[in-house]
Amino acid sequence: MPDTQTKPSAVPPRRGALVGMIGPGLLLAATGVGAGDLATGSFVGGLLGTAVLWAVVVGAFLKFVVTEGLARWQLATGETLIEGVAARAGRWALWLFLPYLLLWSFFVGSALMSATGATLYAMLPLFGHAETGKIVFGAAASLTGLALVWFGGYRLFDQVMRVCIGVMFATVILTAILLWPGTGAVLEGLFVPRIPEAGGEGVTWTLALIGGVGGTLTVLCYGYWLREEGRDKPEDLRLCRVDLGTGYAMTAIFGIAMVIIGSSVTIEGSGAQLLVTLSERLDDVMGPAGKWLFLAGTFGAVFSSLLGVWQCVPYLFADSWALLNGGREDGHEIDTASKPYRAFLLAIATVPMIGLFWRFRDVQMFYAVIGAWLFPVLALTLLVFNGRAAFVGARFVNRPLTVLALVVVLAFFSFLGLRPYLG
Repeated sequence: MPDTQTKPSAVPPRRGALVGMIGPGLLLAATGVGAGDLATGSFVGGLLGTAVLWAVVVGAFLKFVVTEGLARWQLATGETLIEGVAARAGRWALWLFLPYLLLWSFFVGSALMSATGATLYAMLPLFGHAETGKIVFGAAASLTGLALVWFGGYRLFDQVMRVCIGVMFATVILTAILLWPGTGAVLEGLFVPRIPEAGGEGVTWTLALIGGVGGTLTVLCYGYWLREEGRDKPEDLRLCRVDLGTGYAMTAIFGIAMVIIGSSVTIEGSGAQLLVTLSERLDDVMGPAGKWLFLAGTFGAVFSSLLGVWQCVPYLFADSWALLNGGREDGHEIDTASKPYRAFLLAIATVPMIGLFWRFRDVQMFYAVIGAWLFPVLALTLLVFNGRAAFVGARFVNRPLTVLALVVVLAFFSFLGLRPYLG
């Protein structure tokens, strides 16, 4: 029996409404914005101030270039990038991808559980100790996400994510507005690129801010959400560009808000604990309402990211598994009731619980390093695959500006991934 099957789209196309038009882009934004973006944005804001707001915009644009290329490939060929690589490079590439997927899933799963657990403990300080609260709440959040995806399917996932997105953006942006450092400072930070010295760490943290905006492996999931929404024709490319532009604009706005918040209060710490410390400082600056406003937005960000990863990453495993076993039907969405999808969903929601007993900072570091390895590979693949009219047709082949942008992505993320080893 094949692991996938032809079935009608779980959610019919909703091209008539704006929310329907930008649905997958919203899901990508919510999944990509997690604890790393919150912590990095607030820490960099405290260290470098609003001078590096431009870096958030650059980071979001680089992620847009890659994801647009993925969408263009899929709409032109009817294949996900994984299908395309298997067909043109050979199945050996999937055998290389699967260990990476397992490693990434473990560290990302651990980081998301830890961040969600720490946030919930800050909201409900139960179980006597912060570390114990993080473990208990983190495990509970993971199992809740597992149940929502397992029993609710794509439709319920889509609805829950919209609620989380609304809470996340409304509360964090409102907090930034209440702590507004001045329109002049914000505009200068956006349109006058510069990097403060900050004791010699300015360049390091600016690079981290650029590389940390949005998701990493989750950008590959955009194609599966397109299929769930019934977008499978070349004519849908314009809609996808609007969708992705909106999603990454929201990601950039969120990152800008976090830098503004970090620049407005004095904070110390790292990782998830930094977010808890930041909420306590907001209590001093804005009162209890400010603290709870920020914590609500933080929870919306980390839980939506957890839920998004739990729902979308099993697509990648199920697709790869089916292709390796000869059971893939091109052009149809993955069956989320198939054994490979559900087995990986169960694994990602349980096995990374081991990481709840490790320091969040260590888990986050491994997650960041592993995530940085992917984008040079994606950029190179898109340069080759989308660069051939024989593959995608003359209409969808890379244009000179797209080639330039992908070369920048390749160079930047290669440097980011190698930088820790360059001494």
